[in-house]
Amino acid sequence: MTIHRAVVARVQPLTPAMTRVTFHGEGLAAFTSTGVGDEYVRLFFPHGPDRQDVSLPRSTEQGGWETPEGRPVAPMRTYTVRTVRPQAREIDVDFVLHDHGVASGWVASARPGDVIGLNDPTGLYRPPADLARQVLIADQTGLPAVARLLEGTPDGVRTRVVLEVPDPSAVQPLTRPADCTVTWTYGGNGRGPSRLADLVEAAVPPGTDLTHGYVWVAGQTNALRTVRRYLRKDLALPAERFKVVGYWIPGSDTWSERYEALPGAVRTELEALWDRPAEESEDLTIRYEARLSDLGL
Repeated sequence: MTIHRAVVARVQPLTPAMTRVTFHGEGLAAFTSTGVGDEYVRLFFPHGPDRQDVSLPRSTEQGGWETPEGRPVAPMRTYTVRTVRPQAREIDVDFVLHDHGVASGWVASARPGDVIGLNDPTGLYRPPADLARQVLIADQTGLPAVARLLEGTPDGVRTRVVLEVPDPSAVQPLTRPADCTVTWTYGGNGRGPSRLADLVEAAVPPGTDLTHGYVWVAGQTNALRTVRRYLRKDLALPAERFKVVGYWIPGSDTWSERYEALPGAVRTELEALWDRPAEESEDLTIRYEARLSDLGL
C-alpha cells in the first residue's frame, strides 16, 4: 500500500449538504484506480490548525501503515472516490456536510493548497459475471458511489436505484444507463430514523428472482445490520449476489472508546467470533453485528 500526498485544487458545492473537493498533485502520479465504482480511500487530515502540515503515515510490510516516530497521528476517515482523471493526476471526493466530525469540519474550510494524504483505493462492488439485473440502494453517504456505479453500468443491465436523502435539496442529477429507474425518498441520514431496511424489502421483496441479479446497499451501518440479515437469511441469497457496506455510525467519534470500554472478556468473545474458518464470511458478519447490537454498539 502506498500513501500519496495530494493538494486541494478546487472546491465545488454540489448541494447544501454535499461538497466536491478535487485533489491534485505529483503525489498522485502512482495512484492506481481499481476501476470499481464504489472504490474508497482512507484520507489522512492535518492534525492541527496548519492545513498544510499533515503527518503522513508510512506503509508497512504487512499492508498497513504507521506514524513516523515523533510525529502526531493524523486523523483518518474513509471516503468514496467519485472520479479519477489519471492524466491530470486528479481525483474527486464528495463530502457530506454536517455539524460535527473531523472531515466535515475540514471540508467546510477547504481551499486550494490544503494538503491531505490518501492511500491506494479498494473496491467492493463485485457483481457476478451473469449480471442482468441490479438493485442499488443507499442513503446520502452512498450517493457518490451510486452515481459512479451507474456511469459504469453496461447497457442491457436492468437497474433499480433507491436513494434516501435528507430532503429535496440533496437531490443530484444522475447519468442513467438504459433501462434504469431512480426513486428518491426523504428522511434518515441522522435527521430521523433510517428507512434503508424498509426500502430494501420494498425493492427486493420475498420471491424476487435474482438468478442473474445483484443487490448493493450502502449507508448507516446500524440500519444495514437488518438489511444484511434480510438478504442472507430471509431471502437466502448467496454471498456473491449481494454486498452490504456500512459507511457511517451515529456517534462514530466515540464508538472506539465505547468498544474499548467493554470488559476484556467481551472483547475477546467478539474477536473469537471470527475464528470460524469454515463459516461463510457473511454469516460471521451477521453473528458479529448481532452481538454488537446486544451491546448497544
